[in-house]
Parts: sequence; structure tokens; C-alpha cells
Amino acid sequence: MSEYVYRFNLTAWGWIHIVVGLVLVVAGMGVVSNQTWGRGAGVAAAGISLITQFIFIPYYPAWAITVMVLDLAIIFALTRFHLGTDGGH
Repeated sequence: MSEYVYRFNLTAWGWIHIVVGLVLVVAGMGVVSNQTWGRGAGVAAAGISLITQFIFIPYYPAWAITVMVLDLAIIFALTRFHLGTDGGH
């Protein structure tokens, strides 16, 4: 894996994923409780997760691509649909 520009050891990746995961949990709680900051925090956290998963591809591609797809779905859902509204009708 020495060919990649970005290279972290597995301990660093563990800490990165723990921190990003905690941010995602806090953002998710904000979205579920319908807080005004929840949607923006959710989009930002999913975007950060998307970037970290992209960098993680050389280490575990199947997992990274799966999580990237989920991150994109989360970003789409948070920017498109609004909880508590009738969808514009």
C-alpha cells in the first residue's frame, strides 16, 4: 500500500472512525429530534464520512464503498425530504 499518497496505520484509522462515528450519532440524534441544526449537521457529518471512506478504500474496499453509498443516500434524504411537512401539498 506504499503507492497511495495518503497512508495511515490502522490505529489512526480506528480513531478517525470512532470520532466520525460519534459525530454521526450526535447529528442523527439532532435529525431524529427535529432540531434546526440537525439537518445541516447530518449533511456535514455524512460528507465527512464520505471523504474518510474514500480514503479508506485501499484498506477495505467492500466496506468503504458500501458506506459511501449509504452516505450519499443520507445526504440525498437530508437535503431533499423534510420531516414534519406534507411534501409541499
